[in-house]
Amino acid sequence: MTPHVVAPQQHGEQVESSERTRSGRCYRPFVDIVEMPHQLQVVADMPGVRTEDIDIHFENGELTIHGKVQPRQEGVNFLAEEFGVGDFYRSFRVSEEIDGSRIAATYAAGVLTLTLPKVEAAKPRKIAVQSA
Repeated sequence: MTPHVVAPQQHGEQVESSERTRSGRCYRPFVDIVEMPHQLQVVADMPGVRTEDIDIHFENGELTIHGKVQPRQEGVNFLAEEFGVGDFYRSFRVSEEIDGSRIAATYAAGVLTLTLPKVEAAKPRKIAVQSA
């Protein structure tokens, strides 16, 4: 984990929060966080979520991801049922080095990718050395 993003819980655990108002289970998606010179990239596995059912919020330094999973099948008799049914939820505390106004998201093949650009002051730069 980089110093720019802090995850509050361990991955793979079911999330229990007194703030939730939705019924049903809510799972923490597995996440990779990659730091690059000019940005961070957060990649979250959220299979079964439709693009229109993803909510991403950034407020007061907190980035929240919620993906609502629609029922896969109803009215059938399962011979085996191993997929957990529930939504995805994850929240991160983000440092001031991230430009919250430029956070972008894409979703394809069950994978959500967030791009968190760094503010100019946090980007690496080369310092020229002057002769005395």
